[in-house]
Amino acid sequence: MAEKQKLWVTASDVARHAGVSRSAVSRAFTPGASIARETKERVMKASKALGYQVNILAREMIQQRSSLVGIVTAGFDNPFRAKLLAPLTAALSRRQLSPIIMNAEDPEQTKRSLEMLLSYRIAGVIMTSASPPLDLARQYLKCKVPVTMINRAPDLDGADVVVSDNDHGATLAAQMLYEARATRLAFIGPAKLSYSGKVRRDAFVRSVKKLDRNVSVITCATATDDYISGMNAALDLLARPQAPDGVFCSSDLLAMGFIDMARTRFKLRVPGDVAVVGFDDIPAAGYDAYRLSTIEQDTDALANVAVEMLMERIAQSDGPSRIRVVPVARVVRESCRAAE
Repeated sequence: MAEKQKLWVTASDVARHAGVSRSAVSRAFTPGASIARETKERVMKASKALGYQVNILAREMIQQRSSLVGIVTAGFDNPFRAKLLAPLTAALSRRQLSPIIMNAEDPEQTKRSLEMLLSYRIAGVIMTSASPPLDLARQYLKCKVPVTMINRAPDLDGADVVVSDNDHGATLAAQMLYEARATRLAFIGPAKLSYSGKVRRDAFVRSVKKLDRNVSVITCATATDDYISGMNAALDLLARPQAPDGVFCSSDLLAMGFIDMARTRFKLRVPGDVAVVGFDDIPAAGYDAYRLSTIEQDTDALANVAVEMLMERIAQSDGPSRIRVVPVARVVRESCRAAE
């Protein structure tokens, strides 16, 4: 019977082909290792001829270290979280770390996701907003796995947090609507608000009262922060006798749903009859159909700071939890502009 063809070229294969020891192959692929230039050249030539690739997982098992980092998120269809994943994976790659992305939206999948990540001996975990409850993060910390959270409440000992400046963002939204001379304002956000959503709501209401006590402000609770919920919020608010003429939504998706319903069902002009401000600045916010004024979250900065904090925690696991705040910026488009 013919010998079964090997699926993988091993370091031993390279060593035989180059006429060197197995340890010489290992040193050739280890940055900073001591090896003669001629020997290294022979190893590299042999590895190229055979198509050899270093088995990173095997090496890290021997060295008892890991380059794998878990990214735990929920709702891959959410455009803001999709926008955040790209710079997160890029920031990890620049530091020779490899991401393993887990969707924890399904509660039944959460436990399996946890066990899978731990089985890989991951170096750390980054948890995004709308990820599972803190019990999951506590389990990672219990297993001595460093945890960094994005846009989550800073209330877990041992975990580091990076957040957008939601308080300032909501203040900017209130100022934008005030400058548009809206006097009947509404905040739209999920009934089960996230940490970020709560900060945005409370700061918005507080800021409106500081700007002008004669300006009214109400809150409208939605099922989630998606497009359909924004449409439903418009059905509720715009049918009222004193419908709002200025709306701040906790996400751009809510704002887009609100705008479409305001225009199609109620035949209102945006911003002529009602001014709308969102939060996130997802790509669709700039589409001609919306031209949405919004508060931009800096996803590049969020990702870079989160990875930096995780790297620092991997290097030094002890110490108190830390929180870092990333600035936001207002983006003025057509849906809300200052009155002339």
